Amino acid sequence: MMLVTYDGSADAQAAVDHAARLMPGAAATVLTVWKPFVDAMAQSDPTSIGLGFGGTYEDDPEIDATGQQTALDTAADGAQRATAAGLVAEPRIASGHNGVARAILAVAADVEADVVVLGTRGLGGMSSFLLDSVSHEVVQHADRAVLVVPSSRLVEQRRGWARHADAALRVV
Repeated sequence: MMLVTYDGSADAQAAVDHAARLMPGAAATVLTVWKPFVDAMAQSDPTSIGLGFGGTYEDDPEIDATGQQTALDTAADGAQRATAAGLVAEPRIASGHNGVARAILAVAADVEADVVVLGTRGLGGMSSFLLDSVSHEVVQHADRAVLVVPSSRLVEQRRGWARHADAALRVV
Protein backbone atom coordinates (compact mmCIF):
# COMPACT_ATOMS: atom_id res chain seq x y z
CA MET A 1 0.00 0.00 0.00
CA MET A 2 1.27 3.46 -0.90
CA LEU A 3 0.09 6.90 0.04
CA VAL A 4 0.40 9.37 -2.83
CA THR A 5 -0.06 13.04 -2.01
CA TYR A 6 -1.80 15.01 -4.73
CA ASP A 7 -2.67 18.68 -5.16
CA GLY A 8 -2.91 18.79 -8.94
CA SER A 9 0.50 20.42 -9.42
CA ALA A 10 3.00 19.26 -12.05
CA ASP A 11 5.12 17.75 -9.27
CA ALA A 12 2.14 15.80 -7.89
CA GLN A 13 1.28 14.55 -11.38
CA ALA A 14 4.89 13.44 -11.88
CA ALA A 15 4.79 11.66 -8.51
CA VAL A 16 1.66 9.69 -9.48
CA ASP A 17 3.11 8.74 -12.85
CA HIS A 18 6.48 7.73 -11.39
CA ALA A 19 4.90 5.66 -8.61
CA ALA A 20 2.79 3.81 -11.19
CA ARG A 21 5.90 3.03 -13.29
CA LEU A 22 7.82 1.76 -10.25
CA MET A 23 4.98 -0.23 -8.66
CA PRO A 24 2.39 -1.13 -11.31
CA GLY A 25 -0.80 -2.61 -9.91
CA ALA A 26 -0.08 -1.46 -6.35
CA ALA A 27 -2.83 -0.29 -4.05
CA ALA A 28 -2.70 3.46 -3.49
CA THR A 29 -4.51 6.03 -1.42
CA VAL A 30 -4.38 9.40 -3.17
CA LEU A 31 -4.45 12.11 -0.52
CA THR A 32 -5.29 15.78 -0.84
CA VAL A 33 -4.87 17.91 2.28
CA TRP A 34 -7.09 20.95 2.69
CA LYS A 35 -6.61 23.89 5.04
CA PRO A 36 -9.50 25.12 7.18
CA PHE A 37 -10.42 28.74 6.46
CA VAL A 38 -9.20 30.07 9.80
CA ASP A 39 -5.77 28.45 9.28
CA ALA A 40 -5.45 29.70 5.72
CA MET A 41 -6.33 33.26 6.73
CA ALA A 42 -3.98 33.31 9.70
CA GLN A 43 -1.17 32.00 7.52
CA SER A 44 -1.77 34.49 4.69
CA ASP A 45 -2.41 37.59 6.82
CA PRO A 46 0.41 40.04 5.98
CA THR A 47 0.26 41.49 9.50
CA SER A 48 0.83 38.08 11.07
CA ILE A 49 4.33 37.59 9.62
CA GLY A 50 3.54 33.88 9.71
CA LEU A 51 3.56 33.84 13.50
CA GLY A 52 -0.15 33.69 14.17
CA PHE A 53 -0.45 37.38 15.07
CA GLY A 54 -2.63 39.88 13.29
CA GLY A 55 -6.33 39.80 12.53
CA THR A 56 -8.84 37.60 14.27
CA TYR A 57 -10.63 35.07 12.11
CA GLU A 58 -13.41 32.65 12.82
CA ASP A 59 -14.14 29.38 11.09
CA ASP A 60 -16.59 29.73 8.24
CA PRO A 61 -18.40 26.40 7.78
CA GLU A 62 -19.51 27.34 4.25
CA ILE A 63 -15.99 28.14 3.10
CA ASP A 64 -14.65 25.03 4.84
CA ALA A 65 -17.28 22.89 3.10
CA THR A 66 -16.21 24.37 -0.24
CA GLY A 67 -12.55 23.72 0.62
CA GLN A 68 -13.34 20.12 1.53
CA GLN A 69 -15.27 19.61 -1.71
CA THR A 70 -12.46 21.11 -3.76
CA ALA A 71 -9.99 18.81 -2.00
CA LEU A 72 -12.23 15.81 -2.65
CA ASP A 73 -12.48 16.74 -6.34
CA THR A 74 -8.69 17.08 -6.51
CA ALA A 75 -8.15 13.74 -4.76
CA ALA A 76 -10.64 12.09 -7.12
CA ASP A 77 -8.78 13.55 -10.12
CA GLY A 78 -5.51 12.22 -8.68
CA ALA A 79 -7.02 8.78 -8.06
CA GLN A 80 -8.35 8.74 -11.61
CA ARG A 81 -4.88 9.65 -12.93
CA ALA A 82 -3.32 6.94 -10.75
CA THR A 83 -5.82 4.34 -11.94
CA ALA A 84 -5.20 5.27 -15.58
CA ALA A 85 -1.46 4.92 -14.92
CA GLY A 86 -1.93 1.38 -13.55
CA LEU A 87 -2.44 1.73 -9.79
CA VAL A 88 -5.45 0.56 -7.82
CA ALA A 89 -6.30 3.92 -6.31
CA GLU A 90 -8.87 5.48 -4.03
CA PRO A 91 -9.18 9.17 -3.11
CA ARG A 92 -8.96 10.55 0.42
CA ILE A 93 -8.84 14.00 1.99
CA ALA A 94 -7.54 15.22 5.33
CA SER A 95 -7.58 18.49 7.20
CA GLY A 96 -4.24 20.25 7.43
CA HIS A 97 -5.29 22.05 10.63
CA ASN A 98 -2.15 20.92 12.46
CA GLY A 99 0.04 21.21 9.37
CA VAL A 100 0.07 19.55 5.98
CA ALA A 101 3.06 17.30 6.71
CA ARG A 102 1.50 16.10 9.96
CA ALA A 103 -1.74 15.31 8.13
CA ILE A 104 0.20 13.33 5.50
CA LEU A 105 2.08 11.34 8.15
CA ALA A 106 -1.11 10.68 10.15
CA VAL A 107 -2.91 9.32 7.09
CA ALA A 108 0.16 7.25 6.17
CA ALA A 109 -0.04 5.62 9.60
CA ASP A 110 -3.81 5.19 9.33
CA VAL A 111 -3.67 3.37 5.97
CA GLU A 112 -0.47 1.54 7.00
CA ALA A 113 1.34 2.83 3.92
CA ASP A 114 4.62 1.15 3.07
CA VAL A 115 5.75 4.29 1.25
CA VAL A 116 4.69 7.93 1.00
CA VAL A 117 5.03 9.37 -2.50
CA LEU A 118 5.07 13.12 -3.05
CA GLY A 119 6.42 15.76 -5.39
CA THR A 120 9.25 18.10 -4.51
CA ARG A 121 6.87 21.06 -4.52
CA GLY A 122 3.17 21.66 -4.50
CA LEU A 123 0.99 24.55 -5.53
CA GLY A 124 1.59 26.67 -2.45
CA GLY A 125 4.35 29.06 -1.56
CA MET A 126 7.53 30.07 -3.31
CA SER A 127 9.74 27.64 -5.20
CA SER A 128 12.93 26.30 -3.69
CA PHE A 129 15.96 24.67 -5.23
CA LEU A 130 15.59 21.56 -3.10
CA LEU A 131 12.47 20.53 -1.24
CA ASP A 132 9.64 22.71 -0.08
CA SER A 133 8.78 22.74 3.59
CA VAL A 134 6.09 20.03 3.33
CA SER A 135 8.21 17.45 1.52
CA HIS A 136 11.19 18.32 3.71
CA GLU A 137 9.13 17.89 6.89
CA VAL A 138 7.67 14.58 5.69
CA VAL A 139 11.16 13.25 4.92
CA GLN A 140 12.50 14.44 8.28
CA HIS A 141 9.68 12.99 10.40
CA ALA A 142 8.50 9.89 8.52
CA ASP A 143 8.61 6.47 10.15
CA ARG A 144 8.36 4.79 6.75
CA ALA A 145 9.91 5.07 3.29
CA VAL A 146 9.36 8.33 1.40
CA LEU A 147 9.73 8.76 -2.36
CA VAL A 148 10.12 12.40 -3.46
CA VAL A 149 9.64 12.85 -7.22
CA PRO A 150 10.64 16.05 -9.05
CA SER A 151 8.50 17.48 -11.85
CA SER A 152 9.71 17.09 -15.43
CA ARG A 153 10.46 20.84 -15.52
CA LEU A 154 12.73 20.51 -12.50
CA VAL A 155 14.39 17.39 -13.94
CA GLU A 156 15.25 19.29 -17.15
CA GLN A 157 16.55 22.24 -15.16
CA ARG A 158 18.77 19.98 -13.06
CA ARG A 159 20.01 18.11 -16.14
CA GLY A 160 21.04 21.48 -17.55
CA TRP A 161 23.01 22.18 -14.37
CA ALA A 162 24.62 18.73 -14.61
CA ARG A 163 25.63 19.29 -18.27
CA HIS A 164 27.10 22.66 -17.33
CA ALA A 165 29.04 21.14 -14.40
CA ASP A 166 30.25 18.26 -16.62
CA ALA A 167 31.51 20.72 -19.25
CA ALA A 168 33.29 22.74 -16.55
CA LEU A 169 35.02 19.57 -15.28
CA ARG A 170 36.32 18.75 -18.78
CA VAL A 171 37.86 22.22 -19.06
CA VAL A 172 39.95 21.69 -15.92
